[in-house]
Amino acid sequence: MRISRREPGTDSDGDYKMAQIDSFFRAMQEQGASDLHIVVGFPPIFRLHGEMVPMANHPDLTAEATEEILFEILGPTQHAQVIKHRDFDMAYELEGVGRFRCNLLYQHRGLGGVFRIIPTKILTLDQLSMPDVVRNIGHYERGLVLVTGPTGSGKSTTMAAIIDYINDTYDKHIITIEDPLEFVHPNKRCIFTQREIGSHSHSFADALMVASREDPDIILVGEMRDLETISLALTCAELGILVFGTLHTNSAAKTIDRIINAFPADEQPQTRTMLSDSLAAIVAQQLLKTKDGKGRCAALEILIGSSSLSSIVREGKINQINSLIQTGSKMGMQTMDQHLMELIEQDKITPEAAYEKAIDKNVFLNLFDEPPLT
Repeated sequence: MRISRREPGTDSDGDYKMAQIDSFFRAMQEQGASDLHIVVGFPPIFRLHGEMVPMANHPDLTAEATEEILFEILGPTQHAQVIKHRDFDMAYELEGVGRFRCNLLYQHRGLGGVFRIIPTKILTLDQLSMPDVVRNIGHYERGLVLVTGPTGSGKSTTMAAIIDYINDTYDKHIITIEDPLEFVHPNKRCIFTQREIGSHSHSFADALMVASREDPDIILVGEMRDLETISLALTCAELGILVFGTLHTNSAAKTIDRIINAFPADEQPQTRTMLSDSLAAIVAQQLLKTKDGKGRCAALEILIGSSSLSSIVREGKINQINSLIQTGSKMGMQTMDQHLMELIEQDKITPEAAYEKAIDKNVFLNLFDEPPLT
């Protein structure tokens, strides 16, 4: 991961100079869009409240214009990497606007790019309307906490809010390992060591390998994407460190299956034992458009560690997870479908939106005169 930083400058004649894409980023920030897509044959396209919205009054981009826009923000080495590998990840920083996670790629229309804004302001748990049980996670001393969900579901935002709450509450050393570095945490009560893959370490596994020797109280792993990273995260949690990680799963049961199935069959019994001892919580998150169409809200499935959960994981009875969650409401646990139904009752989302994200869609069928198309 390489970082490009762009500040307002001047050309050789002393006139103000700005990269073309910077104006897109400014518009993106002003409109509250989460992503920008640059594709040949279309105008710049924003993802706004989950919808794809073309930039107003902008002509379709030609192949030549697209290359000019995207190559303008690259240095010579980065340009060469794009040409050689045909895709390229980087972070881009525009002073006064923010930081962006960038992917440049070649596809059938030619060169393209996708850019996600990384908010500079860390939202609080209250601002995110998180339940008290999520705040309680910030008081944990050890174990593995997983925040899961599909791409763009707000996992990083939720984890940043929990970490910020810890930063306000405790004196701890927190190591974050990310690709790219997203939220930059100020040192309030905590001391932060924030490492970016590519800039500060070669891989998540390499950074995790040494993290336990760096006197951490908490380690945040931006993405548990391979067997070695998952294994090292479990080991760190077993050592008594509080470990936060993310996975692209949409329920607690699928998250546990994903971790166990990442290991070879002969290692899975040992993995179940390790996970049963270390799993502290799973927060599975999805974002849905609000009923008024003006924003999005989060639907959460929450699983909290207990002796019952340990037994279920150790014995491989993952099909009992949903029943455990349903009977654990006093601990703040809830299934995804329970929360979706609650959001409908609160008039925050439509039944159609809930049905689309539901785990068991049959639960929602009685809300419709005719079954929705799937």
